[in-house]
Amino acid sequence: MIEHSLSLCYHNKLILAPMVRVGTLPMRLLALDYGADIVYCEELIDLKMLQCKRVVNEVLSTVDFVAPDDRVVFRTCEREQSKVVFQMGTSDADRALAVAKLVENDVAGIDVNMGCPKEYSTKGGMGAALLSDPDKIEKILSTLVKGIRRPVTCKIRILPSLEDTLSLVKRIERTGIAAVTVHGRKREERPQHPVSCEAIKAIAETLSIPVIANGGSHDHIQKYLDIEDFRQATAASSVMVARAAMWNPSIFLKEGLRPLEEVMQKYIRYAVQYENHYTNTKYCLCQMLREQLESPQGRLLHAAQSSQEICEAFGLGAFYEETTLELNARRAELLARTPEAAREPVEDTSGVIKMAVKFDRRAYSPQITPKMCLLEWCRKEKLAQPVYDTVQRPLDRLFCSVVTVAEQKYQSTLWDKSKKLAEQAAAIVCLRSRGLPEGRLGEENPSWHKRKREAPDQDPGGPGAQEQAVPGELCKKLFVALGSGEESPLEGW
Repeated sequence: MIEHSLSLCYHNKLILAPMVRVGTLPMRLLALDYGADIVYCEELIDLKMLQCKRVVNEVLSTVDFVAPDDRVVFRTCEREQSKVVFQMGTSDADRALAVAKLVENDVAGIDVNMGCPKEYSTKGGMGAALLSDPDKIEKILSTLVKGIRRPVTCKIRILPSLEDTLSLVKRIERTGIAAVTVHGRKREERPQHPVSCEAIKAIAETLSIPVIANGGSHDHIQKYLDIEDFRQATAASSVMVARAAMWNPSIFLKEGLRPLEEVMQKYIRYAVQYENHYTNTKYCLCQMLREQLESPQGRLLHAAQSSQEICEAFGLGAFYEETTLELNARRAELLARTPEAAREPVEDTSGVIKMAVKFDRRAYSPQITPKMCLLEWCRKEKLAQPVYDTVQRPLDRLFCSVVTVAEQKYQSTLWDKSKKLAEQAAAIVCLRSRGLPEGRLGEENPSWHKRKREAPDQDPGGPGAQEQAVPGELCKKLFVALGSGEESPLEGW
C-alpha cells in the first residue's frame, strides 16, 4: 500500500469507536459510507499482533496480519488507509512500539486503549488498569510518539476525582500525543450510569490538544443531530460513537437513519466481499437486530451456520454465489500466474501423492469435514478405513500427516499447528486427487443428511463438542447422519 500523509486531523470529526468483535473491516467501511470521518479497529492485544506476519492478499485487495494458525487478526484495505486508527491493548512500551512499527504503513494513526474496564483487558495490566500507573502511561506514549511517523492517541476513562483526572491528562498531553479520547465514566461504571459531560468539558477546557468525547450513546445519541448536541455539551473537538453506531451505523448520516434492513444488507455485502468470518458477521447483525431477534428473520439469522446461510436469510443468496465465483476465479488466475504455488497433485519418488493445501474451517460446513467425507466414501466403496500417520517437527512443533487409502499414500506439503488440522489436510489431498467432494460450502453431496441436534441428556463437553462463537448460544454437540445411517460425532473438530 502506498504511504499517505503523516497527519490525521482530530478536529470536528465523527468517529467510529473501537468495539471488540464489531470494529472489523466490514463495519468500518460501512461507517465510512454513512459519513464517519475516522474509524477505529477493535482493540488488538500486542502479544497477539507480534505473532502476526503482514500478508498482501491479492484476491481481496487487502493487507492482512495473519497469526501462526492462519487466522486473520487484522485486515485493512486502501479505501480506509487514510482514516483507520489501529487501537492496541498493551502494558509495555517496547511491545507497543514493535506493534506500531508493524502496522504503521497501513493505518492512519495508532491508539492505546487505557479505558477498557473488562477483565480480558485489565488482567494483563492493559486498558483501565493503566490509569493507576501514570509513569507507565507516560513511557508507552512517549516511546510511540518518538518511534513512529503516525499520530498517536489514547483513550481513557475519568478518575474518581476531577483533580486527579486533570493532572493525568496534562501529563498525557506532555508526551506529545495528537489527541485524547475521554469516556465520561469511571472505571467501575457501566453504560446504565450517566456519562459525565461536565468532566469531559473540564478536560477539554484544560488541554490544548483535541479532546474526543465518548460515552454518549445511552443517554444522548439517538440520531445524527444528537452527536453535535453531545459535542457542544462536552466542549469537545470531536465525538466518538460506539453502541449507537453498532446498532445502526447510519447514525453518521446527515440525512438521518436509514432503514435497518438496508443497513444490514449493505453490511452483509461487505462481509462477503472481504471474507469476514461468518460468526463475526452473525454477531454484528445480532447487535443490529436487538429486540427483533425473535422475528422470523431473527430466527433465520440465529440458525445460520455459514455466510451463505446468512445471505439466504436476508435475500442475498444470489449475491453470495456471484461473489464467491468471482473470488474463486481470482484465486485461480493468481495460481495460474504462479506455477510454484499450483495445487495439482504430484506423486513423488516414494509413491506419496502430495499437494500444498491447508484445511480452512471457514470454507466448510460446520457439520462436515474432509475426514468425514473420506471415511464415508471408503465405506461406500467397501474399502478399509483411512489410516493416518502423523508426525510432529521438533523445531517448530508443527504437524504433518500421511493418509493411506487403498494402499496409496496422500500428504499435504504444508505443515499445520495441530494433529487434527494436518489430518484434515491429508484427507483433502486424497479427495481432490480422486475428484471426490470434500464438504466445502456450496458442494452438492446427496449422501450427507442434515445435522441432528444434541439430545438434552447428552454430555455437551464430550468428544466432538463444538463451541459456537455467538453469545447466547449453548455449546452443542453436532452429529451427521452418514450414508450408512450410522451417527458419528463431528470428526477432527
